[in-house]
Amino acid sequence: MALGAVAAVVLLVTGDDGDDKKEPTKSDSSTAREPTPSLSIPSRIPSELPTGLPSDVPSLPTDFPTLPTDFPSDLGSAAPSPADDQVPYYLLETGDCFNVDSSQPGQAAKRSCNEPHDAEVVKFAELQGSYTTDAALMKAAAALCERPLARKASSQPSGTVRGTLVQYPDATGYKVGIDNVACSLAGDSGPGKHKLTKPLS
Repeated sequence: MALGAVAAVVLLVTGDDGDDKKEPTKSDSSTAREPTPSLSIPSRIPSELPTGLPSDVPSLPTDFPTLPTDFPSDLGSAAPSPADDQVPYYLLETGDCFNVDSSQPGQAAKRSCNEPHDAEVVKFAELQGSYTTDAALMKAAAALCERPLARKASSQPSGTVRGTLVQYPDATGYKVGIDNVACSLAGDSGPGKHKLTKPLS
C-alpha cells in the first residue's frame, strides 16, 4: 500500500511540465452517471421447433439368437461339493468330531460325535512369532497342544483315546495368515481301526 501511494505522488509531480494546460476537473459524484448493466431475456420462446426425426436412422436387428430354455431344474447337483463333508481343519470348532484322510492333509470330514469318528477337537490355539519352516511350525504347534491334550486325555475312560492329532499350517499357509492350530484327541485313524464313538467327557 505504501509503495502504491509513492508511485501515485510521483506521477502527479512529473505530470506537470510547466504548460498552462487545464487539468480535468473532477465531476461531482451526485451528477455523474455510472453505467448500469442491462440484462435482456427473450420474452417469447420460438414456436417453430423441429418435429420430424431424420428418416435414415438405422433400425435394430430383429434376428437375435434365442437362448436355450431347457436349463436343468436341479442345479445343486451339478455344482461340485466337497467330498465327504471335507473342510479345512481351521474351520472346525472346539467339540467338533471328524474323520481324517491321509491323502488329504489339512482337511477334516465332519461327523456326528455319536457315530464312529477319528478325533474330536479339544482346543484351538494360535501360533505367534515368525516361523519359516514346516519343522519349526510343527514344534511350536505341538508345544501349544501338549498340556490341554494331556489334561483332557487324563479324564477319559481307559482305552477310549489312543492318540493325539495336532493340525497346523505349513510355512506357506502361515505366511498368508493361517495361524490356527487344532488340538484333538483321537482313536486310531483309518478304516477298521479303533474309533471314538461318543463325545469326550
